[in-house]
Amino acid sequence: MSAPGDASQSPDRPLPDEWSIPRIVRTMVPLLAVLSVLQLVSGTVLQTYEATLVRYPALLVLVPVQIGTAGNLASITCSRLTTQLHLGTYELSLANPELRANAGAVFALAGTVFGVVGVAAWAIGLALGGALGLGRVLLVSLSSGMLLAGLVVVTSVAAVEASYRVGLNPDDTTIPVVTNVCDIAGVLILFAVVTLVV
Repeated sequence: MSAPGDASQSPDRPLPDEWSIPRIVRTMVPLLAVLSVLQLVSGTVLQTYEATLVRYPALLVLVPVQIGTAGNLASITCSRLTTQLHLGTYELSLANPELRANAGAVFALAGTVFGVVGVAAWAIGLALGGALGLGRVLLVSLSSGMLLAGLVVVTSVAAVEASYRVGLNPDDTTIPVVTNVCDIAGVLILFAVVTLVV
């Protein structure tokens, strides 16, 4: 297929079916419907911890930031893996240096970002009258963040593999799937860690 803007690409020439709007819509509408229902479950779980969040403002700060950061890491990872798939350099193997490098980058970013997020959440919680110490907030942030990073790597690889094997374009399916999974699992992981630590 010609690159965008290539003069040889006739405006009357239809795009390949893989990139057609009807196919994208047929693929995405059912997928997004299922993911929307799962998001409702995530919201219900979050509501059950309302009292804990009100009592500890630092945890309230952690919820959207951690979930959003995990989704961003997942989007980046899926984009990189999908690009490698299209370039023919992707291989599901622990011996694949590019796959290991992507996984290592996710954990390095997670350790850095969730550490900073933990300090910021503690400072904001302290300003709002929270009682949690810095060490405990950091432990919650880093523990749940690194668990989320592991989930990001596994889910991203699984989404790319599954999309490819069933004949779907990973560009269409992987990012919505992994970001929603990280949203839902992020809430569960965060409050599982909170239950153990706090």
